Amino acid sequence: MAGQKAEDFQTYYVPDQSSMAILSSVCLALIVLGVAGGINSLSTDASGAGSWFLFAAGLVMFIGVLSVWFGIAIKENLQGMNSEQLKRSYRIGMQWFIFSEVMFFASFFGALFYFRSISGPELASETNSILWNGFNYDWPLMITPQDAVGGVDAQAKLGHLANNGEFSGPKENLSFPGFADMLGWLPFWNTVVLLSSSVTCEIAHHALKAGNKRKFNIGLGATLVLAIIFVILQIQEYAHAYGDLGMTLETGAYGSIFFMITGFHGFHVCMGAVMLAVQWIRSVGKGHFTAEDHFGFEASAWYWHFVDVVWIFVMVVVYLY
Repeated sequence: MAGQKAEDFQTYYVPDQSSMAILSSVCLALIVLGVAGGINSLSTDASGAGSWFLFAAGLVMFIGVLSVWFGIAIKENLQGMNSEQLKRSYRIGMQWFIFSEVMFFASFFGALFYFRSISGPELASETNSILWNGFNYDWPLMITPQDAVGGVDAQAKLGHLANNGEFSGPKENLSFPGFADMLGWLPFWNTVVLLSSSVTCEIAHHALKAGNKRKFNIGLGATLVLAIIFVILQIQEYAHAYGDLGMTLETGAYGSIFFMITGFHGFHVCMGAVMLAVQWIRSVGKGHFTAEDHFGFEASAWYWHFVDVVWIFVMVVVYLY
């Protein structure tokens, strides 16, 4: 624009070409293929060892790629290369990433809605009474259509094999047991812990913006402790479900949908905890972050709040409703 001088323009640093994006995409593809193959092997005679190895290898490589990539980004920022315009692009990128995660979980919630509102009731309709005579649909699905006709052997005698496995409902479910028994219900404590972690994360954020690094480190450390407690409680819940309630990925639609939604949420909790742990190490060990420049923590905090919000939806549609 006429009349403007060179110093009126903001310096914009353009990073060098990098293979990090391509490498991370390859690692994610390996992770997805490994998980898909491993889960499918649970319902077959295949060992699935190769698939789980593929998943582990992809995960280790992905962590390595991210460590190098983020290390480069942190170094560039500390050297003052990042302009405000570039920092805005980082924020927009993180917002789009969280949006993609919203769509990821929306697909699982959509699958749950489809079964509970459409395909589940249809299985119990008059149209399908010939296939599944005696099946009455209810949620949580404790008696599968196969159970209703007397099991897989009875189904074979009727001459209409509609699947290639044995799917029997669980003995009990993890739905809300009532207020009288709520204190002994693990999902209740999971909710208390996770929502409390969101509060401590916000306390840490406000402390950082006020320039109080000590309070920031304490608040972020407390968030990490609560995250670890949540994961431990989730493991206990899974052990209780598998060992005591007979709930597995193969106990009909209820078991498979329950473990897919809560399992992927637990994986995202672990990812969020790792992100916050990196920020805590940077702050305590390296003295990074100031009241004006702390996007690494801010992005991790956004993601952590996203994980908390998803859990509220999980509680409502999986455990309560």
